[in-house]
Amino acid sequence: MWETIAAEAAEESPLWRDALLPEHERQLVAVFSPLGPAGHALGIETIYEGYLVHYGLPRLFAPSDTDTALLLGDYLYAHGLVRITESGDVAAVADLAELISLCAQARSEGRDGDGAAWAGTAALLGTGRLDAARDALRLAGDASVLERAARAAAGDQAVDGALAAHNRFVG
Repeated sequence: MWETIAAEAAEESPLWRDALLPEHERQLVAVFSPLGPAGHALGIETIYEGYLVHYGLPRLFAPSDTDTALLLGDYLYAHGLVRITESGDVAAVADLAELISLCAQARSEGRDGDGAAWAGTAALLGTGRLDAARDALRLAGDASVLERAARAAAGDQAVDGALAAHNRFVG
């Protein structure tokens, strides 16, 4: 998975190639994909890497400036969505696009809840059962509904591990 993300980015643009961390510095940690469908792991982790480029400590990249970081993060978002689109799972694409929007809103408003949003989305990806939980975060700032949904779907241990890893990369 990691080699694919890195190689395709490097092939896409010399900017992305130059932003790659040396192999020995990369942190090859799958954070939220273990909660979701195995066939979507590459797409989920590509999108999450884009999120980390924008808001945290990326696992594969170290962009040299904020403009490159913005463009690289957006490229990774788009490329991850393309990966999910290739599966034909339109509901999963919609869920991940909504996740990107929801997290951007939370970040712009200085609110917590992005980890729960990621966990809930990954665990319930494409099931059509995320609307009320996302509304709780978007409208009331309540991330607990998403976290409870993730725990019910994926189990406490898996969600605890994902949230702990997320906190290491985003803080």
